[in-house]
Amino acid sequence: MDLSLMVGDEYKLNIRAAGMIIHNNKILLHRNKQEEHYCIIGGRIEIGEDSKTTVKREMEEEIGKKVEVKNFLATIENFFTDLDGVKFHEFMFIYEAEFVDDDDKKIEYTLKNLEGKDYLQYEWINIDKIDEINLQPKILKEMIKDKKYPTHKIYIDN
Repeated sequence: MDLSLMVGDEYKLNIRAAGMIIHNNKILLHRNKQEEHYCIIGGRIEIGEDSKTTVKREMEEEIGKKVEVKNFLATIENFFTDLDGVKFHEFMFIYEAEFVDDDDKKIEYTLKNLEGKDYLQYEWINIDKIDEINLQPKILKEMIKDKKYPTHKIYIDN
């Protein structure tokens, strides 16, 4: 069971974990092809699961790759409203991650979702061009460019 629940009639509490994989000055991000924004790869933590395990599980489920979860990078408190009008109060734990397999470390092509979600794709974005994309939450751009870890950020999207 995911750690995501409605609190009252207005807010949804969401607890996520994500992994940042960076190679050759490129970061692996995912995007819903029907939308204009990118996110770092991750998902909701399941009850009884620690955040590092969540990153490993989500990467394997989504792109079929085993990862080593390394350093803790950040916690982001994210407040936003989704396209359906649901207000979210989200806690996201972000880790540095690296592919385990040496051949996977050489991948620079777009990856497909393996869970049957054909609308999702995983793209390598040059960090020097990070300001040219819509990365959510927006505070991630600052965090990626500053490289000051560990950090705690609060982002309120009104």
